[in-house]
Amino acid sequence: MTDSYIALDLETTGLEPKKEKITEIAALKVEHGQITGRFVTLVNPKRPLTERVVELTGITDDMLKDAPVIEDIIGEVLEFIGNLPLLGHNIRFDYSFLKQAAVNQKMEFECEAVDTLKVCRKLMPEQEKKNLGNACTYYKIEQPLAHRAEADALSAHFLYQKLVALYGEEQPELFVTTPLNCRMKRQQPATKRQKEYLQDLLKCHRIDITVEIDHMSGNEISRMIDKIIFQYGRIPENHPPVRTGEATE
Repeated sequence: MTDSYIALDLETTGLEPKKEKITEIAALKVEHGQITGRFVTLVNPKRPLTERVVELTGITDDMLKDAPVIEDIIGEVLEFIGNLPLLGHNIRFDYSFLKQAAVNQKMEFECEAVDTLKVCRKLMPEQEKKNLGNACTYYKIEQPLAHRAEADALSAHFLYQKLVALYGEEQPELFVTTPLNCRMKRQQPATKRQKEYLQDLLKCHRIDITVEIDHMSGNEISRMIDKIIFQYGRIPENHPPVRTGEATE
């Protein structure tokens, strides 16, 4: 049973770390049960948010436009976490996004964690929903701003403290950290040729996109190229290429 950890929560553009991006990080350093440090920041995903994400989180494109990109801060995040275990509700989700960001920058990031979702599945009645909001309601924990990273990290921390107080002595095995086994492949940077070919496709088919091509990985560009070719076809042989640096229409 641990009383020192990093309570972690992320907000993202979607559910898959290989395709989606981080929009907010909250890491709360807890030592001997007390919060002793915070790392909280918005993150620019270099793509517009969907209406659903804006509705769910309250985060808007305007809030993110001047925020740092994950490549510039992932080192600081890992340094803040250090050797402490992670704590969160469905913590593997949050860890997988940070792990992908770390791997992309050729950084090591292996952690152990306590998942309050797994603990709740063991302790709460079967008919009760086990998501963070319902778990906090069930255990009478106030939740100020659900679906913002710092508020959810705080809620997970308070939930853990409550669960330990109620069940720690009788069932200490529920609160032991376990390794987070999550393998991620590095997303290779896009080549100049990939970027130029995507620009050619967009111009040829008169397609507008809102994602910044310079911030797309090679895999992301390949998926977009395949999707465009499937839907619209290849570039005709007689179509003039886009000059390097030319904007798409």
